This record gives sequence, structure tokens and C-alpha cells, in this order.
Amino acid sequence: MPGAAPALPAQSRSGAEPPAAGSTSGKSSGASGTKPGAPSGSSGRPAGASSGKPSGSSGSSEAAGASGRTAAGGGPESPGASAAATGAPAGGRTPDTASTPSASRSSGSPPSAPRTEHSQPGAEQSAAPDPHRPRPVPEGIPVQPAGGEPAASAGRPDGRERRTGKGTPPGRPTPMRRDGDRLRFVGAATRRIARGLDLDEIVMGLCRATVPTFADAILVYLRDPLPVGDERPTGPLVLRLRRTDRIPPERDTESGFAAAVQPEPSSELESVGAELCTVRPGSALAEVLRGVRPVFTEAPAARAALPELLGEGRESAVPDGQRAILAPLRGRRRVIGAALFLRGTERIPFEADDLLVAAQLATHSALGIDKAVLYGREAYIADELQRTMLPENLPRCTGVRLASRYLPAAETARVGGDWYDAIPLPGSRVALVVGDVMGHSMTSAAIMGQLRTTAQTLAGLDLPPQEVLHHLDEQAQRLGVDRMATCLYAVYDPVAHRITVANAGHPPPVLLHLGGEAEVLEVPAGAPIGVGGVDFEAVELDAPAGATLLLYTDGLVESRLRDVWTGIEQLREKLAATAQLTGPGHAPPLEALCDEVLDMLGPGDRDDDIALLAARFDGIAPSDVAYWFLEPEDAAPGRARRLARRALSRWGMEELSDSVELLVSEVVTNAVRYATRPVTLRLLRTDVLRCEVGDDVPQLPRLRQARATDEGGRGLYLVNRLARRWGATRLSTGKVVWFELNNSGG
Repeated sequence: MPGAAPALPAQSRSGAEPPAAGSTSGKSSGASGTKPGAPSGSSGRPAGASSGKPSGSSGSSEAAGASGRTAAGGGPESPGASAAATGAPAGGRTPDTASTPSASRSSGSPPSAPRTEHSQPGAEQSAAPDPHRPRPVPEGIPVQPAGGEPAASAGRPDGRERRTGKGTPPGRPTPMRRDGDRLRFVGAATRRIARGLDLDEIVMGLCRATVPTFADAILVYLRDPLPVGDERPTGPLVLRLRRTDRIPPERDTESGFAAAVQPEPSSELESVGAELCTVRPGSALAEVLRGVRPVFTEAPAARAALPELLGEGRESAVPDGQRAILAPLRGRRRVIGAALFLRGTERIPFEADDLLVAAQLATHSALGIDKAVLYGREAYIADELQRTMLPENLPRCTGVRLASRYLPAAETARVGGDWYDAIPLPGSRVALVVGDVMGHSMTSAAIMGQLRTTAQTLAGLDLPPQEVLHHLDEQAQRLGVDRMATCLYAVYDPVAHRITVANAGHPPPVLLHLGGEAEVLEVPAGAPIGVGGVDFEAVELDAPAGATLLLYTDGLVESRLRDVWTGIEQLREKLAATAQLTGPGHAPPLEALCDEVLDMLGPGDRDDDIALLAARFDGIAPSDVAYWFLEPEDAAPGRARRLARRALSRWGMEELSDSVELLVSEVVTNAVRYATRPVTLRLLRTDVLRCEVGDDVPQLPRLRQARATDEGGRGLYLVNRLARRWGATRLSTGKVVWFELNNSGG
């Protein structure tokens, strides 16, 4: 009928059919005593409650219940519900229907605005949208209509709260009135908690989801330290205040909670609870935590537990009545903490159903914390494993400077099979190694560790580079099937200014000359380690002083956006461009060069982990090297002393003559005693003075304590006391015993 909207029939909760239009429901409504404009549920019975009459005569209570439920839900009211609330017949036309507040709101009200994920359920706004209204406040806090007027869904048509009869201040959360509201809140809150991966994110998610929607403030206590997995904690149960949160003071316009929790305006919420709390066995707090279920703090056991949790004298800051919930946080096997939810005196107290909400929040948070602790332990193990698999510090080798970098493939894949190493060798040489095991998992890291250890052992035997790769190939086959890896092994001799390189399927190295030219070294590729039955070839190349050799893994030059040879060319161009910044004749700083090389990686270029090893060849000038052959005879020690004295005099290092002559005499005497071929003596002058004595006997000398009656056995004891460093290395043709002295004296 024009000018009047037909009333929607309201169905009773008993499941009876709704009354037809024009039935006696209007009479029942008029007899119920409900006045026009009165809020739903004001007839003396709860809104929506059945009157006990047959369905044909219960239109008033059903319509009033429908109106109350619609208002509580925040959606637009139906014309039928408005007519029922004002006492008009459901199907009749009343001239002043459009003038009633309910009808005026329902006739032109748009659909309710969509709620945010953590907005207060039941707090949707029924006001018309305003394109000039301010942006909404952060999620979790319902937005009040423009002009500061409370929403009509607050419980009464005049905008006053049904719980207190006062107007709702702007920004103040509205209470949850229905089970559906609680379910929607729990769903949104648990989703926010589940998004966290680490401990802080989960605890923050609990606090942000709770305040202000469910509580005005929250205190979260966690066990210190937190047990990991099946780890059985030892010692007393200690709780530490991990995080607190509350409605900001500028938003908390009511003074009830602020006065209860913050007696001083400058104090923070942390002042409510103690930083540490030791739970005594058998105490009230221990019993509450053992009970697992959340409880109101007005309960005797919980009230007795508050002084132990918050500290003596601080329990008075907790509001009285059902305005505080103490919820234990229980993980998979044990209690790991507790959460205290607080509401101020101006807010409606908690209800019994809110204990179920607190239980859900506590359960999801505790399980998330358990997972976060396990994830943190796994990440720590992965980091430590990768760190121990790689050299902690590169050695200081004579005639070469070293720098390195390692980058994992991603934050979630912290371990991989890439490695690098620098191994000092006899004769002031150094072995440079870089390799890549397929994959980036714990298995790849374990295989990488075994291959690196094998390479170090083989390097100590002073084997040629191709022989080292051959033994690595055999070791990879012994480790299992499909244990594939690539490796590049190079040996640099600073005296000869030469480098010997052998490759096993690895990207070729790049050499940056002092003049700024970068070239890709032509090294036979070879087959990867683990294939078996293949030979490896070594090449010897010039290593001029001032040049820089760059060894890397394929993660630096290969990605989904480019092939490996395109990446190698880009790397060469990057090195040349970096060298131009310092000009010809000046090599770029080694650490800065490594950083510049890594800067060539784009956002989509990190598909694999990256190992980078840079070596700057300083070399040793021929004028700083003295080399002699000594026949294995009794006169050899005396000749060695004279040769060493002349070399030191030529270098202007006479202050070291006494120490060098004594130590050279002792080492050469031991070599001559057992050698069958000529003994070698070499002195090298760098930042230190290094002396090397070689013979054809493979047995290494060992330092021992000579007895008072022994005539010998004190030579190495003197070397150990006077030398800066000393050592012995086995060669394929014998051994070398060496020692070093500082230039300023022994």
C-alpha cells in the first residue's frame, strides 16, 4: 500500500509459524503495555522471551524481541519491527508511522558499514555514510558517528547505554551482548594471534586483539625461562611480566579504571604488576595455575593469588567484582604463564560467558607461544650450525689479504650447502676453497661440513689441487647416493706469484687486475663432485701483485631472471666499474669491494645462498726471500747460522741475529740428524721474519719436556719459548718446520 511498508512477520523461538498480516498480533501488542518509542525489552520481560501463549497471540513479544535483537545487532530495523514496537498493527496503516523514531531510521537507513576484523561485534553504525567523515580509528575500537553522537545501536533510541543509562563517549567500546558477538570476536582475535611467528608478535597480537574490545587492560606473564618442547624445567616457577597494554589515556575518557590502576597520572600500567613473580609450591597462585581454567578475581582463591602475582599491596589496583579475569596460559605440556584481563568501573562487568572467551584467548596464545619457542630454537640451531660450518675468522696469511661474505637464501632457509675456506700451507702458500652442495637444508649443511673437513685434511697433506678434488669426489660417493657438489680449489704461492686452480663444475673465478681490468679465468670446468670416475685438471696461472681474485657460488650470478653466464658478465662489469672509482694503480678496499659485489643483487635475485671469498695478492718480493740447500752433514748447522746472519745484516735486522741463529741451529740440527737428502733453509721478510726448514722425513716433531739427565730434547722447547709462532707441516716429500719472529725482536 503506498506510503506504508509492510511489516515483516517475526517468528517465535518455539518454531511456530509467524502470524499472518492483519491477525490479532496488533491487539496483543497493544495489550502488552509497551509504549510507543520505548526501547525493546521494557515490557517487564526479557526482549525476545516467549510469553507462553499460542503462536497466534504472541506477536507483541516476538516483535519486541525482533526489534531488540535488530538494535543490538546494529543493522537497520524493519518496518514491521518498528510498527510492533510502537503498538501499531502489523499490517495496518498508521498515519504517524513515518514520524516515529524507529520508522524514520528504518525507512532510509543504508546497509550497516562492514566491520573491521577486530571491531566490537554489535557496534555497527546505522547512521547514513558521510563522505567527509574522518578516517576510522585503529582496528579493534568501534568508530562513533560524526559529531560525537553515540550509535543508535548502543541499546536505546536516545543513544544512551543500556548498561549504565549514560551516553557513550566517543571512542568508547560497546559491550558484547550476544553469543554470536563473542564468537566473531574470538574468531578475529585468534586469527590475529595465529599470524605471529615469534614470541613478541604473538603476545602483541593477544594484547591488541583484547584491548579495548574485550578488556580495558591486560597483563601477560610468561615463564622465565620458557621451556622448549619436551624440555623439563628445573628450579622454581618464575613468571616475568612480558607485556602490558591498556586503552590510551587520551581515549579513556572515564576516570574509573584510570583511578583504580594508575593512582598517579605519570605512572604506567607496568606499575600494577611486579616484574618478577616466584610461584611458591602449594600457594594460592600455584593452585589457580594448576586449575588451568580462567577465574574471576573475586573468587577467594584468585583474590588470594593476586598479591603473589602483582606484589604485596598492589592487588588493590584491581577493580572489585567481576571486572578482572585471571587466565592461566597452558601450553602442550605445562603452564607457561598467565594473563590478567581488567575492566574499569565505568564498563559493564564481565559475564560468565566471558570466561569461555578468556579461555579461548589463553589457549590459542599459549599454543602459539609454544610454537614460537620451538621455531626460535630451530632458527637458533640453524644459525649456529651454519656459523660453525663456516670459518669464524679468516687466517692471516703471508702475502695475501682475505675477505668473505655469506648470505642465506632466505629468512626461512638459514642453512645451506655453500661454503668457503682459506687454509695456510707450507712455504707461505695458502689454499682458497669455495664449494656448493645442492640444496639449502640441514642435510646439505651436514654434507657441506663433512666435505669442508675433508678438504682441510687433504690440504694439510700438501696434495696438488686436482688430487684434492679427486679425494673429495670419493668422499662424496661414500656419503651416499646423489651427494652432488661443486668445488673450486686454488693454491696461491706468494713467492712465485703463481696460482694453481682445479675446478669441479663450479663457476669460474674472476681476476681483477691492478689497472682496473677484470677477466674471467679460463679454467677447465670438470664434473661435479659425487659423479665419480672422472679426472680433474689443474692449470697454473700468473697472480700479479695487487690483483684480486674473486671466488663465489652460483647464487651470486644465477637466478630466475638471468642465466649463469649473463650473471658472470655482469659481475665482471661490476668489478671493473668499482675499480674505476679508485683509479688505475690503486686497488679498491677489499671489504668495500665485497659489499659492492653484493649490491648487484636485485630484489628477485636471491634464489640461492651465496658464498663469496676475495683474495688480494700482495706477494713477496724476491729481495725479501733467501733460500739455501744444506747437505745433511755435521757442518750444516754452523753454515746455516752464517747464512742467516748475512741475510739479516743485508735486511738491516741485526737485532734478531742472536735469536735467529740459535733457533736455526736447533731446527737444522734435528733435520740433519734424520735426513737422507739435502735440507732446505728459507728466510722470508714480511711484516714478520719467517724461517722454514724442510727435510725428507715425514715424521713430525713433538714438543716434550726433557728430563734433567737427558743430553738432548730441548731444541723445540727453546723454539716454543723464543718464537712468536711455530709449527710443523707434513709434505708429500717430507715435512717443513717453521717459526716466526717479530721484526722488533724475538
